[in-house]
Amino acid sequence: MKVYSGFFKRPVDFIVSLSAFVVLLPVFVVVTLLLAIANNGKPFFLQARPGKGGLIFRVIKFKTMNDRKNEQGELLSDAERLTSVGAFVRKTSLDEIPQLLNVIKGEMSLIGPRPLLVEYLPLYNEVQRRRHEVRPGITGWAQVNGRNAISWGEKFRYDVWYVDNISFLLDVKIILRTIVKVFKSEGISAEGSVTIERFRGSEQEV
Repeated sequence: MKVYSGFFKRPVDFIVSLSAFVVLLPVFVVVTLLLAIANNGKPFFLQARPGKGGLIFRVIKFKTMNDRKNEQGELLSDAERLTSVGAFVRKTSLDEIPQLLNVIKGEMSLIGPRPLLVEYLPLYNEVQRRRHEVRPGITGWAQVNGRNAISWGEKFRYDVWYVDNISFLLDVKIILRTIVKVFKSEGISAEGSVTIERFRGSEQEV
């Protein structure tokens, strides 16, 4: 495990992500144009996220929601701001394609715990914080075991289990299961919501 995670995982990430981005470049261009039209010239979503060791980087994804606001100047709900193009991009997981650039740069891995919000950092307990011992991933063990449809407690347990069990065969297994999940469009949203509920601390473990 240590040999793979310490010496081979990063080269594999770079080669595979660079090759995938080249192959998907036509899709990348088309989706960028469609979202630019749907989102008033803003096809990308950039946000600070904690990476390995808690170091902050800017994750890049396709922007699936517009910036519509109510009369008070507040953003409308996620469901109201999700565009038709954005819904399709999210359902097919095409919104993850730009993160290949994060992998190429070495900020992310193809497989690992998903990079969450910076504001969650002080809310983690000692065990949950271990998810930052490795680079965050485009997909991960939690994603193929429920993605946004599972509780925060389950998500963190899967993340830490992955940290303790990294191997080449496990990464291959996760990639294959991710492909199946994408085609089935499983676990994209939490029950009754377009996005997952915000993490408020360890009380959400159960």
